[in-house]
Amino acid sequence: MRTKKIIVCDAIHEKGFEILRAEKDIDVVDAVKLPKDELLKIIGDCDVAITRSSTDVDEKFLNAASNLKAIVRAGVGVDNVDQEGCSRRGIIAMNVPTANTIAAVELTMAHLLGCARSFPNANNHLKIDRIWNREKWYGVELAEKRLGVIGFGNIGSRVAIRAKSFGMEIVAYDPYIPASKVTDLGMSYTTNFDDILACDFITIHTPKNKETLNMISHDEIAKMKDGVRLINCARGGLYNEEALHAGLKSGKIAFAGIDVFSKEPATNHPLLDLENICVTPHLGANTLESQEKIAIQAAENAISAARGISYPNALNLPIKAEDMPASLKPYLELVQKMGFLAAQLNRSAIKSIRLELEGDIAEFGKSLLTFGVVGALSETNETTVNYVNAEFVAKEKGIESKFEVLGSTSGYKNKVTLVLVTDKDAISISGTVFGEDEQRIVGINGFKFDFKPKGKMIIFKNNDVPGVIAKITSILAQEGINIADFRLGRGAHQFAMAVILVDTDIDKKIITELNKLETCVWVEYAVL
Repeated sequence: MRTKKIIVCDAIHEKGFEILRAEKDIDVVDAVKLPKDELLKIIGDCDVAITRSSTDVDEKFLNAASNLKAIVRAGVGVDNVDQEGCSRRGIIAMNVPTANTIAAVELTMAHLLGCARSFPNANNHLKIDRIWNREKWYGVELAEKRLGVIGFGNIGSRVAIRAKSFGMEIVAYDPYIPASKVTDLGMSYTTNFDDILACDFITIHTPKNKETLNMISHDEIAKMKDGVRLINCARGGLYNEEALHAGLKSGKIAFAGIDVFSKEPATNHPLLDLENICVTPHLGANTLESQEKIAIQAAENAISAARGISYPNALNLPIKAEDMPASLKPYLELVQKMGFLAAQLNRSAIKSIRLELEGDIAEFGKSLLTFGVVGALSETNETTVNYVNAEFVAKEKGIESKFEVLGSTSGYKNKVTLVLVTDKDAISISGTVFGEDEQRIVGINGFKFDFKPKGKMIIFKNNDVPGVIAKITSILAQEGINIADFRLGRGAHQFAMAVILVDTDIDKKIITELNKLETCVWVEYAVL
């Protein structure tokens, strides 16, 4: 595997750098303190870039990054990433949407409480003005008030759960989720936006796009009850700021908690002149824990992208986001990992790639097959393989690729099996997703397993006789290799297979030693 170059364009937590530098096949370029014009001079041979809000991924950036395969935006917002330009050049754009979830949820709760009790103003009145005036700061209680939640995703749903524990009645509006996701939590789901406008408190948790820009404006505020309280810790511009200012000034809106603005930094914004608003300078992700999580996920995703294993949270997928249910995304990533793993276990010229599908997931067979092909070809193909050209590259190499739908006989709600045939052998890997996004490999060549498709692993097929595990662990112990997990699958015909996850890289010498064991049928080393 050739060395891949990952450039870090903006500051991330040191833990991210530690993860990148620990990988022997990754060359890390630290461009955090480099002026942006100098950055463009050195990015040309980089495979993956990690950016934040300080670097604009625009036409000038993309033209300079001639070898780039992927971009990881370390955070949620991708306003500064030209996704269409990335797609035209075959560059996969990704973000890290969940690492700051808890930080954003808790900041929203802080603003919710601040809106109810005017804590910031009361604090300033006593601490700065040195005035003790309890009568000035009467607030309202959250208990028995209605909270309208616009957007019921990772953040909105968690805010709702916490607010419900305060005794609030939750009304959720999100046309892109099933009603049961809300009602199962004992909350109300609505498709009528006026139900949200009738609430005592309103908080918004949507992405910023054509549909949501100025989602709350003059007309919507006019419909709200007098004394409503509004919170926005998502993206600037979801509330029309002129309408928000007018509503606060007139008293229609009793109080607002705002963390984000249309244009930042917003040091001279008219909203700052008002007394009945609490503002923070875009602190949604500003906790020590979230910054570390963001850096870890960004580094891990960049490594996966550089190796062609997978492109977690890819934004410019070959299937329209509006046509893709949330449940499909983890299967797309899983299938790509399965293809990559199969190619490592069966290192030879590929003749065919077949995908077998069980359950509702079969509806998206073509897209799943594309991801499987990308994963399988990324290991050995010299040409850059991505979601746009995967089918063409496979045909050019004479590789047959197809999918077929099977009856649901395995007991899983959804199951995918990738069968890779080479001129040497055939290997099949099966996987499924538990819950919302818990990916699992559940079978290899008919041997049943249950392990996460992640990490450094030794796959060992052997004759099913006593003492095999002891011999394997003895060899690894002698080489100072720590075992992180050991999964054993037993099959028919007196064979067994072990999946051994280890903490450090395995060199050819160790694989050779394992191959010498009399009980060994075959052994391979793979990295996901």
